Amino acid sequence: MIDPIAIQIGPLAIRWYALAYIAGIVLGWRLMRRLVVAEPKMATPEQVDDFVTWATLGVILGGRLGYVLFYRPGHYLFHPLEALMVWQGGMSFHGGLLGVVVATVLFCRSQKLNILGFGDRVAIVAPIGLFFGRIANFINGELWGRAADVPWAMVFPGDRMQIPRHPSQLYQAGMEGLLLFTLLIVLWSFPANRRRPGFFLGAMAAGYGVARIIGEFFREPDANLGFLFAGATMGQLLSLPMVLVGAFLIWRSRRAAI
Repeated sequence: MIDPIAIQIGPLAIRWYALAYIAGIVLGWRLMRRLVVAEPKMATPEQVDDFVTWATLGVILGGRLGYVLFYRPGHYLFHPLEALMVWQGGMSFHGGLLGVVVATVLFCRSQKLNILGFGDRVAIVAPIGLFFGRIANFINGELWGRAADVPWAMVFPGDRMQIPRHPSQLYQAGMEGLLLFTLLIVLWSFPANRRRPGFFLGAMAAGYGVARIIGEFFREPDANLGFLFAGATMGQLLSLPMVLVGAFLIWRSRRAAI
């Protein structure tokens, strides 16, 4: 396995986890500067520069709060200060998504921008961060897969059972990151889609939801939660509404074309 610490100088340690977040934010920011000026224009590159701070706070605060509330509420109820220890890991995509949604709405209102149109551009770059986030999960040796007998199965250092498992983090990086990003870019290549506010938000939400539901079949459920309703995992239950909301936004965007 790869050492989770990328660079260490004395007591100062820079982790791959932090570098993954930085890479996702920087690359997404640079691409979004180009997307917002494509017809129909939704914002200026300078407004995107300002939005990066809002989005970063939304991802971090929402992601951490989502993990605390969705996955380990009992633990943090008795250890509230640990909720602030982000460097120990523990981020929820669904919480981060809600955080970015709130940040986007507030930012667009403050700048008098079209919320759905601007949000579409945010949705297109989101899989970049998802890709790097899953790679960071793999390097950290966390959120590993279920027991497997495939040739590429791996034994993760932190696994007490020390059995071969699916490298599900890489599966999710491929589906939630590379595949979803490729799909959105292909859809972006059709100018008619760009004139449907909410279309890319819907495609991203539905696409992520489907990818996450599939990925969860290979991922070991959280030890403190296990399998929930009808044998589904928390990740699957949280993703199902995303598929439904995404489908609604895609349908709605046909009537809201500009």
